[in-house]
Amino acid sequence: MTSGEAEVGRQRLISGPGTLLVWLYGVMVVGAVSRSAYQIATEFDRAPLAYSLSAVAGVVYGFITYSLVRGGETARKAALACCVAELVGVLTVGTWTLIEPSAFPDATVWSDFGMGYVFIPVLLPVSAIYWLRKSRTRDGDAA
Repeated sequence: MTSGEAEVGRQRLISGPGTLLVWLYGVMVVGAVSRSAYQIATEFDRAPLAYSLSAVAGVVYGFITYSLVRGGETARKAALACCVAELVGVLTVGTWTLIEPSAFPDATVWSDFGMGYVFIPVLLPVSAIYWLRKSRTRDGDAA
């Protein structure tokens, strides 16, 4: 792949809806990382699982943001895999918090399917998966 082709792939991931995804994931990185860092530093013994899961969510959001901005086919595949893992995490933790609320004395980013974050944690990976699959189709059509 030439430098020009890499630049086209990069632009495709962060153009149109991709720009909104980068912005939303960036906001989620700041929210999840700052929240979990504060909670881990000040009250980790209160809900270690919840705070650790929020930190993991922040790292996942950060990697997806980086991959979207980086662009290219390898980054698209990595972001897609992370978005699928993120969706599985949101659905697992969301269901777990509804079935066994006592397991989470405090909420995580993914608790109740992200209700504390206006359900963005469950809607964002679905939207990103759609966009990343669509961008692959466009790249395939252009080839």
